[in-house]
Amino acid sequence: METLRYTLVADGSSDRALIPIITWALRQQSIMVALQAEWADLSRLPRRPQRLDERIAEALNLYPCELLCIHRDAERELPDHRRTEINAALVAVAKKRDQMPPALCMIPVRIQEAWLLFDEAAIRAAAGNPNGKIALDLPQVARVERLPDPKETLRQLLRLASGLNGHRLQQFDDRPQRVLPAFAAFEAELRDLAVAQGWNKVVNEE
Repeated sequence: METLRYTLVADGSSDRALIPIITWALRQQSIMVALQAEWADLSRLPRRPQRLDERIAEALNLYPCELLCIHRDAERELPDHRRTEINAALVAVAKKRDQMPPALCMIPVRIQEAWLLFDEAAIRAAAGNPNGKIALDLPQVARVERLPDPKETLRQLLRLASGLNGHRLQQFDDRPQRVLPAFAAFEAELRDLAVAQGWNKVVNEE
C-alpha cells in the first residue's frame, strides 16, 4: 500500500478542521505511507442526503477510501447514543455494498473545536502562521471539553495566533489532548484499527 485514503463524513464544512487532527493521529501510529484526505462535501448534490446512512453511502460513492471517519457532535446526546446511531447507519450502508471500509467514530463531548485547543502548534498551523511567536493563553487541557463556548475560545486564539491586524484581521477566516476522554477514545480505537489492518507495519515491511 503506497497511499492510505481516508474520508471524513461530518456535520458541516467547519468540521474540515478535523482533517489535520486525523492525519496527526495516524502519524502517531507509525503510519508513514502517503495520506490522502477527503472531506465529503455533499452540499452540491442535486438531492442532498439527510439521513446519516444516506450521507455515508454518498460519501463512499464520491470519495472511495480505506478508512472512513464519521464525526457527530454529542450536543445534548450521550456519546454512547451517538455511537449507536453511527453504528446503525454503518450497518444499513454495509447491507447495500459489496465492500465496506473500516470506520472510526469521532464524537467530541462538546463541539469538535474543543479538540483543537489541546496543542499550541496545531492552533498556529490552523491559523496559517505556524512560526508565530505571539504568546497564546491556552485553557487547561483538563477543562477544554467543559468550556461553555469552545468555538468562541478557538476563534479568539486563532485570531491571536494569525498575527494579523487591522483590515487583514477582519478578513481572517476562522479556519489533540490525550487527557480529553473523547479524543482518548478516538485514539484508542484508531490504534486498535491500525494494528488490525496492519497499517503501522507497512513501513517495516517495505
